[in-house]
Amino acid sequence: MRLLSNEALLETYEKAVDLQLEHDFIHLIIQEMRRRGLKFPLMLCMEA
Repeated sequence: MRLLSNEALLETYEKAVDLQLEHDFIHLIIQEMRRRGLKFPLMLCMEA
């Protein structure tokens, strides 16, 4: 995931939540967003 830009990572997160993909996959995205210090879109936040 380190190869993704911040924008692409956020888009990936939004799409994964929208498509209700596996929680483990979404959790990996969330971990990377936290590592980068990115803010979560308020309407899409999931319990990590």
